[in-house]
Amino acid sequence: MKRSILVLFAIFYTGIGFAENDWGKTGHRTTGEIAEKHLSKKAQKAISELLEGQSLAFVANYADDIKSDPDYRKYGPWHYVNIAPEDDKYVREKANKDGDLLQAIEKSIAVLKDKNASREDKKFYLKMLVHFMGDLHQPFHVGRGSDRGGNDIQVRWFNEGSNIHRVWDSQMIDSYQMSYSELAENRKELTRKELKEIEEGNLLDWVYESREMANRLYDSVEIGEKLGYEYMYKWFPRLREQLHKGGVRLAKVLNEIYR
Repeated sequence: MKRSILVLFAIFYTGIGFAENDWGKTGHRTTGEIAEKHLSKKAQKAISELLEGQSLAFVANYADDIKSDPDYRKYGPWHYVNIAPEDDKYVREKANKDGDLLQAIEKSIAVLKDKNASREDKKFYLKMLVHFMGDLHQPFHVGRGSDRGGNDIQVRWFNEGSNIHRVWDSQMIDSYQMSYSELAENRKELTRKELKEIEEGNLLDWVYESREMANRLYDSVEIGEKLGYEYMYKWFPRLREQLHKGGVRLAKVLNEIYR
């Protein structure tokens, strides 16, 4: 009996962990790779020294990798932020006391700017920041708490049972069959004006932007709908745009930290 209970718990726990993934490894690495291309020389030098030569793409999935370690379980809520339906704006008084995505990014930036923070803390929070800036641009990480950011919106991806969160996390990216470096290399070349437009605003502005897109995506599907080539054709360019924005804005944040 005990063994059966343990097996059921393992299955249940694995399912929860999978449901909370974000962008998938390829998406996060793409954002990290794009950010590298927009770093100032000063930021490049400081980051390379702190990460001992590892790239932003290499460490981009660190915040997901540590989820399996009980010592890091407290960082689980940091991967998303939900704004109550009755609130147009993020209300700090109503924010999750265990932290959320916005608080996580702010904490990471504060540690990296703190001259008294230890090298190990700076290294840890740099890796977390790279990941969380990616999460910020996965619209369903600023989705509705009532359906766990789209995880409870069941759909079919071609002939496979799925949910709309997972479709955006990884299934569209996997279906495109490009590596993170190929996705980063084949990004749109931005004019200086376009680059400035993406960089405009602050963290809260970017939260609201992702929330607005999440609302559009909720309206783009019906429960049980079969998604495939048509959905991919319509939405994959927007997904790539989100990866690109995440990289550009991550670079902006890092450049400001290492001015």
